[in-house]
Amino acid sequence: MSSRRRFRALIGAPIALLLLGACGDAATDSVQVGYRGTALEQNYDHGDLKAKFAQVKIPAPPPPAGESPPGPLPWQNVQVLNDISVAEFNRTMIAMSTWVAGTGNCAYCHNIANLAADTLPNGKPLYAKIVARRMLQMTRNINGNYAQHVKNTGVTCYTCHMGKPLPNGLWFYSSQTDYLRHYLDRDGARVITQGVTPTNDNRSSVKAAEWTHALMISQSRSLGVNCTYCHNTRQFASWQEAPPARVTAYHGILMLRDVNRNYLAPLQPVYPAVRLGAMGDAPKAQCVTCHNGAYKPLYGAQMAKDFPALWGRADWNGVPFPGLGAPRGGAADSAAAMPAPATPATPAPAPVAPKRSSARPVPPNSAVGAAGGTN
Repeated sequence: MSSRRRFRALIGAPIALLLLGACGDAATDSVQVGYRGTALEQNYDHGDLKAKFAQVKIPAPPPPAGESPPGPLPWQNVQVLNDISVAEFNRTMIAMSTWVAGTGNCAYCHNIANLAADTLPNGKPLYAKIVARRMLQMTRNINGNYAQHVKNTGVTCYTCHMGKPLPNGLWFYSSQTDYLRHYLDRDGARVITQGVTPTNDNRSSVKAAEWTHALMISQSRSLGVNCTYCHNTRQFASWQEAPPARVTAYHGILMLRDVNRNYLAPLQPVYPAVRLGAMGDAPKAQCVTCHNGAYKPLYGAQMAKDFPALWGRADWNGVPFPGLGAPRGGAADSAAAMPAPATPATPAPAPVAPKRSSARPVPPNSAVGAAGGTN
């Protein structure tokens, strides 16, 4: 190489690095998620992550609940949050009005002239309040019964709503959502067959394979990850060779089936027509509804720990549930009615069951005591 070429090479390399640096934060992290030597890794672009992280706004929690006045609870027609103090109830309501309505507007769910009413002054039902009541039960069920998916991060209304009345990713029955209907609203996503001829016992088909592939792509995009986040691509079916995230995702699928079948779909009679799909079905959730393109919803922000009213369990990270410790208004009788994680044979409960508990059943001598809770 001539001296002129060597000089150009020496000068050109720093210039190229400067030009690349001007394009932004181009650094990439490779994170190993599986066994060594199996290429199970995720690549995260710094600039892309920073841009997405900047879009996540976590609202500050209200001040901790102070002392409540002694005596019976002053509320009327409270069917879920009747196992917490007056102060905790008020701060939870304030937070929810911001999480869902976005503006702190109590009128989004309530008749301001009569907060206990389930109807407007003109007699029309307050469907948003009825739905919110069921969503509180659902949130407690998720936090209390699906720790294998939500861990100790948990969920709140803001996890999905993010300050908007309608979360992202709501879906309805159509020919474009068959894969969601079958796998997040019905059956298991399994297409491995041991036979050639279709029978009642062997329902595997090319269509089922296409639906499974569509579900996997949907989950990948919902979390902003690739296939190796949950699978070893040399053997997709193997659980032994898969990263731990596959087990977490599996419990997420079970959770979504429970949510869709036992909480969201049964609300169909409550919604006005404008909130229903073309086939008259209620809106349902999928992975992107909570994750919104992040491998952890809100990138792992732990909001639930600050709101005991949403725990659905006797303690959170060792902190006992600050319940009332004594039954009020029949809450003890309804505590045992809390729905367990759904199985295919479990019928969906009524969408608005009065005095239905949403708290996780706990021993009588626990911190929650006999007041399991039913807002």
